Amino acid sequence: MSGGRRHTRPQGPKGRGATANATGRYEPVTRHAVDDGWGISETSPAPLRTTLTRDTARTIITYNRSPDVQFDRSINPYRGCEHGCVYCFARPTHAYHGLSAGLDFESRLFFKPNGPEVLRQALSRPAYRPRPIALGVNTDAYQPVERQLELTRALLEVLVEYRHPVSLLTKSALILRDLDLIAPMAEQGLCQVGVSITTLERPLARRMEPRAAAPHRRLETVQALSEAGGPVMVMMAPIVPALNEAEIEGLLQASADHGARWAGYVLLRLPHELKDVMHEWLLQHYPDRAARVISLLREMRGGKDYDSDWFRRGRGEGPRARLIAVRFARALRRFGLDGPRPPLRTDLFCPPRRPDGRQYDLDFGRPGEGRPGADPSV
Repeated sequence: MSGGRRHTRPQGPKGRGATANATGRYEPVTRHAVDDGWGISETSPAPLRTTLTRDTARTIITYNRSPDVQFDRSINPYRGCEHGCVYCFARPTHAYHGLSAGLDFESRLFFKPNGPEVLRQALSRPAYRPRPIALGVNTDAYQPVERQLELTRALLEVLVEYRHPVSLLTKSALILRDLDLIAPMAEQGLCQVGVSITTLERPLARRMEPRAAAPHRRLETVQALSEAGGPVMVMMAPIVPALNEAEIEGLLQASADHGARWAGYVLLRLPHELKDVMHEWLLQHYPDRAARVISLLREMRGGKDYDSDWFRRGRGEGPRARLIAVRFARALRRFGLDGPRPPLRTDLFCPPRRPDGRQYDLDFGRPGEGRPGADPSV
């Protein structure tokens, strides 16, 4: 229609996952790109610069009671993730900062510079009881900014000092930098490592995970970790029907060939704004199968884009979801990836002692730190 306004299909900046920067769900005003009849530039958007903001932490350990999650506590050194994985379930958390789950999530990052000290104080409290900590869950602890900030390494050094069990899950080869810490912990039964591999097809990975390590580099990382003595798990996360679903057997075989010991998967989850981010991405990069992918996902989610119920949220339901589960289980047996995972040890946990042999006062941290009467974990 002449003179009418039409919503435009967003074209994201090169090297980024999301195609747009839709308003967060808590904001009172929403923004939409439209064609007002004066013409839309056909050139690509300008490169998007990554910014870092200090996020002074009052607490560093996050606790959860979800029965379908294998850990009850985690640490996230960063908020937002420059890897730009379009499917990341953590994208909607940026709404709590008044930011978008789209391009803001992968370009406006927050880091916790005092995280290691807050962790030391938390682990030193008399009431603390050790259980495995998952380091880097909502966002990758080894995303690109870690090369300069070394915040994840500093947190690991605290865990080594306290002999505290930890699990790591990453898409980055940067984890190999910390083998000097990880390997001895793994030998003591204090550390397990997971590498997330979504696809072996490089063009798909480049579009879906633009700033993460290439698939072959992740397989090399699995092999290097395995050769260093660390038990390695591969996570195929997420499985997207009609996109990477056909790769289940090939990806698991490649993982086993490179030394992985176990494997798991998660079906694509689309909470809150993430459904819009993913739908826009599919329309831009795979317009010929976007409708098919969305239809299959809804088929496995009871007709909805997302089902938040425990256990179903990571596996789905219905015939196709059961078929994926059966295929994955058979491939695990076929390639020897179905063995039991030994639990991480907690009996070695030992807060360091002062030179006089007494344990540090855990309300205040080390001598001279903190304020009398102040609980640093609050």
